[in-house]
Amino acid sequence: MSEPVTVKRQVTIAQPADKLYAFWRSFENLPRFMHYLEAVRTLDERRSHWMAKAPLGQSVEWDAEITADTPNELIAWRALPKAQVNNWGSVRFYAAPGDRGTVVQVELSYEPPAGKVGDLVAKLFGAAPDQQVREDLRRFKALMEAGEIPTIENQPHGERTLLDKVAGALKPSK
Repeated sequence: MSEPVTVKRQVTIAQPADKLYAFWRSFENLPRFMHYLEAVRTLDERRSHWMAKAPLGQSVEWDAEITADTPNELIAWRALPKAQVNNWGSVRFYAAPGDRGTVVQVELSYEPPAGKVGDLVAKLFGAAPDQQVREDLRRFKALMEAGEIPTIENQPHGERTLLDKVAGALKPSK
């Protein structure tokens, strides 16, 4: 058994807890902002099937069960036995200070499939768990506040700055 990796991150979102909880609790919504997830399928009130991308073009699947569910406050889970990646965690929803919305706090723990080597490989391919959770929460915030996740995909660039022009002129020609 490898040493578990634990990540704890939070974000404040200008929306009420009940709206955020309801969106998250519909697990099929999660791949909309968690890019490493390919799909989540609800099996029954407490169990779901997860499919996720892994480094080097691989994928992993597992079944999970809800271990605690307090509407508008908490969802906790754990992977069921025989999961390709043993994982467990929680997401909490609580009022932000100064009536600024809701704090969403994610705590995730998992055992890297290949121990520390697997964790290192994941980091090398940009899949560091801390980075992933931070980006997931950033996208969740954008989706819940603006209704979409901003992207620069397929966007033309604006006028180049003088610095960009100089840097381009200094590049050796092929």
